[in-house]
Amino acid sequence: MQRELIPVLGNSQKLDGGAMFGNAPREMWAQWMPPDELNRIDLACRAMLIREPDRTILCEAGIGAFFEPKLRARYGVQETRHVLLDNLAALGVQPDDVDVVVLSHLHFDHAGGVLTAWQPDRAPALAFPRARFVVGRAAWERARHPHARDRASFVPELEELLATSGRLELVDADRSDTLGPDYRFHRSDGHTPGMLLLEVATPEGPVVFAADLIPGLPWVRRAITMGYDRYPELLIDEKTALLDELVDRHGRLFFTHDPSCALANLTRTPDGRVTSDPC
Repeated sequence: MQRELIPVLGNSQKLDGGAMFGNAPREMWAQWMPPDELNRIDLACRAMLIREPDRTILCEAGIGAFFEPKLRARYGVQETRHVLLDNLAALGVQPDDVDVVVLSHLHFDHAGGVLTAWQPDRAPALAFPRARFVVGRAAWERARHPHARDRASFVPELEELLATSGRLELVDADRSDTLGPDYRFHRSDGHTPGMLLLEVATPEGPVVFAADLIPGLPWVRRAITMGYDRYPELLIDEKTALLDELVDRHGRLFFTHDPSCALANLTRTPDGRVTSDPC
């Protein structure tokens, strides 16, 4: 099937570099992503637009602009407008043109963009009025019943809107009825339980939307994790397995949070490590 993959930037963030690099020392990670005077690094919230002859699929929606001003400042969101919708419009895609939205998990920096922008006198609504939403069942249950450690990462209004939309598919395995057999998921539990990484077949080989398993180029290093990861050792094992599989299949990674790189090739070094280079 003819299929076009297009990276689309949404609202950007600045977050604490120490939190984003877990137990890696500042002297190390600051060489990869230089921090500002507040110790924050630049982060993208990048979606992957998939154009097929008869439908339009959006993999994730970034953080969006749903936060009220106080929370927008707390989480380092840089723009007040809904940047993803603006950039989709520049590609000729209006909100009601999107047929499917795939959400790897429901943390606000990955799913907040499916909500309309904040207005002081109006409740949020779903920004894509026709789309079906595809979410892993385990990720959905985590959002509905979060732990105290990650409760603030979810948006209760979003879960309610999705639940009552009549357009939600909860996925239990590696395939989605909505997406069809040409797409598969890799499950990861290290960052948050039930995160699903979408794999898309292309003529050049598979592309995997790496979500928060591998947020960007620096995190391809196997031992580098985030302070936000629920189970860092499990995440390292999952990352290792995915990288080993993909490099043997000539696969590529799509990054949501890397500010300058959307897609990366994978290669194996003589000593067996998997490394990446921007496409």
